[in-house]
Amino acid sequence: MRFVNRVEEQSRISKIFNDPKPGFIVVYGRRRCGKSTLLKKVIRDKDIYFMADQTERSQQINFLAQSISEKFQGFDQVKYPNWEVLLTAFNQRLTERVCLVLDEFSYLVKSAPELPSTLQKLLDKGENKYDLILCGSSQQLMHGLLINSTAPLYGRANLILRVKPMKLPYLREILKCNAIEAVEEYSVWGGVPRYWELRMKEKTFHEALKAHLFSPQGILIEEPQRLFTDEMRETSQAYTILSLIGNGVQRLSEIAGRMEKPATSLSGPIEKLVQLGYIERELPFGENEKNSKKSYYIISDPFIQFYFSFVLPKRSLIEIDKGASVLSNLANKLPIHFSVCWEKLCRQAISGIEINGFSFGLARKWWGNVSKNERIEIDLITESTDGKALLVGECKWTENENATRLIYELEQKVSKLTFTKDKTIILCLFLKKRPKEKIEHQIYLPEDVIEMLG
Repeated sequence: MRFVNRVEEQSRISKIFNDPKPGFIVVYGRRRCGKSTLLKKVIRDKDIYFMADQTERSQQINFLAQSISEKFQGFDQVKYPNWEVLLTAFNQRLTERVCLVLDEFSYLVKSAPELPSTLQKLLDKGENKYDLILCGSSQQLMHGLLINSTAPLYGRANLILRVKPMKLPYLREILKCNAIEAVEEYSVWGGVPRYWELRMKEKTFHEALKAHLFSPQGILIEEPQRLFTDEMRETSQAYTILSLIGNGVQRLSEIAGRMEKPATSLSGPIEKLVQLGYIERELPFGENEKNSKKSYYIISDPFIQFYFSFVLPKRSLIEIDKGASVLSNLANKLPIHFSVCWEKLCRQAISGIEINGFSFGLARKWWGNVSKNERIEIDLITESTDGKALLVGECKWTENENATRLIYELEQKVSKLTFTKDKTIILCLFLKKRPKEKIEHQIYLPEDVIEMLG
């Protein structure tokens, strides 16, 4: 698969390379998001890239010495007793500035806990002739080793890059598909380049699902387990929380009740999943994040959402080669999954843009009671930065929608909200396909949303 995007990340790393003094760069983020590919893209022929594994310290030192010897002949002919001796010898051997990349840094630390302090000592001396890049997939460990204020290397990095999943427009560019197909593909593979690469090996979306997620030999059938192993010692609790959320149990009290645990005991595990980017707390528009009791949790990553909603509950059937039947029975459920992803994409797209002369902030859903017997939900609301206008939208991922009816229903909902008084109200629709009838209000189609996300 060809390399796309990461322009900002490449630019920032190149800026460090061009600085007069050698720099120290930290790159971290979820596995499969293309960190290693990014680094291989920016380093030069003279630079040294080392991918660590989970062998013992002495073996890791030998392996790095061998990698260095490919650029500096004979470097591996000496036995280096520890990391400090090896890195000092490497520095003395340099006649020009190069970059040393230590990928999967967390593996090195597991076998040599003293390594961060060794690097701190060498960096503080200020004698390094090389740029140093540390890269790792264990977000929690990388944070603890490098970004936490008590860590040995805290405050020493010239650049800290958290490599996040990529945006929808790049998936469309890679797959060369239409906008509707791009939204549906993204709702499963998300923004993870490795999953895109696997998708491209199959001719169709359905064939890719069957090969990689609904087969006992599927490469992604145990992907969450691999992801969580990087971040936590025990994964069953995270699996249970995500499984419940993925199947509609979204409030903390409900999750605790299903797990037969006090809600207070789950605050830590849930916050950890939030920090890792797997779930997020959703609040109604206008609610205060600190004291709102109306929030619930959703899975923030499309792939994880799909897995825990559709794959994990049927894992036993998949393991006995009934994946094709499972996938066939999902046909009527997939549009609902697509629509949830579509709503979220619409909110992301509309946030921070300018419409009708107003600049809008972060878009959210709204739900709540408008009377004793009536409860309503609105897919999208965002307020202008000057507080004078509200943009209110309805998001639909179905065929042949009646736009006139949708606008009427949206107007009725808005009229029942107390916080819309004295505001300029801008109504809009986000639809899968353009309706037959014409309306005065703005309609956004998948093509428009993808463009705004770009």
